[in-house]
Amino acid sequence: MPEGPEIRRAADRIEAALGGARLLRVRFGLPALQGQAHRFEGARILRVDTRGKAMLTRFDNGLSIYSHNQLYGRWQVVAAGERPDTRRQLRLALEGERWHALLYSASDTAVLDAAGEAAHPFLSRLGPDVLGDLDALQVRDRLLRPEFRRRRLGNLLVDQSFVAGLGNYLRCEILFVAGLRPERRPMDLDDTTVDRLARAIIDLPRRSLRTGGITNDEARALALMAAGADFEQARFHVFRRAGEPCYRCGTPIRMERKGGQACYFCPQCQR
Repeated sequence: MPEGPEIRRAADRIEAALGGARLLRVRFGLPALQGQAHRFEGARILRVDTRGKAMLTRFDNGLSIYSHNQLYGRWQVVAAGERPDTRRQLRLALEGERWHALLYSASDTAVLDAAGEAAHPFLSRLGPDVLGDLDALQVRDRLLRPEFRRRRLGNLLVDQSFVAGLGNYLRCEILFVAGLRPERRPMDLDDTTVDRLARAIIDLPRRSLRTGGITNDEARALALMAAGADFEQARFHVFRRAGEPCYRCGTPIRMERKGGQACYFCPQCQR
């Protein structure tokens, strides 16, 4: 599933192509929304916001189009008249004069006004966006709140009511950088460790956004790619590296299932 940085990068591409432009047409792939298309005739895109893994495309008619990529959704921005070579189902098309933004495969879309956004069952329960106006001190305070402090980190970090935008790869990478196993709880940590965890929660998603997906040490990732590794091999500390040596200590990375997802960790660096 795309996580906060991937959705923010998609939003930036859409806004760069269509921000401020009046759309020629909006097309919905889901039958339940097709009757809404006329409401966007001639509407102008004001901006494209993200809230964690959700995207809100804002229009000058007071409406927003909500979308969530779920597991398989993918945005593509193409020149008008072009279509990607794909067998995926088109779920949403935002068509300007020069550029089209196309959402494939995702079925979680909605047309919302302000009241609908406030009452939306997913948006209304989100915590603060990890890529928004959030700092490490605020994250530290959230970690120690009564509703979160007793939670195991492996589950807490992917709970969107804690902070929005973290998913499995960021969970694994944050825990590695913080030196923590997923079964640890905030209430069990000393002040220094809580601070280190809070800083990792802030820093790694922003590094991923800035670098196009790298959470590994940037100099190390660049050196690995210069030596012949591909991007996927170089981008992570531990995620999807089961059996491979830890870059810090050489211990083989392990994988265990946590909350139904594969959680990767170094048994030496994360004691």
